[in-house]
Order: sequence, then structure tokens, then C-alpha cells
Amino acid sequence: MATKKPATDSRIADNKKAAFNYFIEERFEAGMVLEGWEIKSLREGKVQLTDGYVVIRNGELFIIGCQINPLNTASSHVNPDSVRTKKLLLHKEEIKRLIGKVEQKGYTLVPLNLHWKNGRVKCDIGLAKGKAEHDKRDTIKDREGKREVERAMKSRHR
Repeated sequence: MATKKPATDSRIADNKKAAFNYFIEERFEAGMVLEGWEIKSLREGKVQLTDGYVVIRNGELFIIGCQINPLNTASSHVNPDSVRTKKLLLHKEEIKRLIGKVEQKGYTLVPLNLHWKNGRVKCDIGLAKGKAEHDKRDTIKDREGKREVERAMKSRHR
């Protein structure tokens, strides 16, 4: 019998700022067009999503500001560009729907995370609406309240 590989974490990177700065209304999973050195860097976890955003140009989706840092062992004949614009792959109907939503006032597309799926890199993008300053303060207040409840429950069980 063949032995199964241990389950590895399929998450590559998360954009934690997205949940804080935006109300995520819908999520979509898109494929990414990447180069070989980028895949190797992603396997090492050398990626940063927090400044990234998604734009629509000529009916195609592109992710801008997603920084994939090259490895030191990158090939000498490749000129790695860590902040290059990467194309996202979605079905045409989904892109048309997103174009209609993004043209509405206040909506934007943000990358939420990168993960592996069947050996390919996928990017979860969210249709998001920006939060106002008071909404961010409410988020912080809720988070602090949950922490205090957890602390109280933990100390009560001792």
C-alpha cells in the first residue's frame, strides 16, 4: 500500500488587514499566472499581500502590489521583479458580474489569501466595501471584549 503524505497547510499567505479595513460581501477563488521563480518563493512563504489590490483592465483581472520576494538561489538568467503585476484567472461570467459590482460606488476588489489547491496557487479575492473610521473602532472594541471574555473563562476554569 502507498503511504499518504502528511497533510500540509495549504495556506500560503493571508491579508489580515482586509478584514479590518473592509466589509467583505462576496468571495471568489481565482487562479494566478505565475513564473517559476515565484512558485519556488511561494513554497518558502516569501510573499506579502497586505498592500495588494485587484484591478480590472480590458475585461481581465490583475493583482497589483502583491509582493513575492525572490529566493537568493534564483537562476541568474531570470530577472525577478518582486512587485510585478500578476494576472488572475476567473470565468468570463464571474468577471462580468464583478465589473458590474465594482462600478457601483464604494466597492473594490481585495486579495484575501493565497493557497494551494490541487498543486496550483489560488487567490481568494473579496468584493469589499470600505469601512469608516467608527466601524474600525467598533471592530477593535468587539475584539477586545472577546479577549476579556476568553481570559475570564480561562481563569474561571482553573
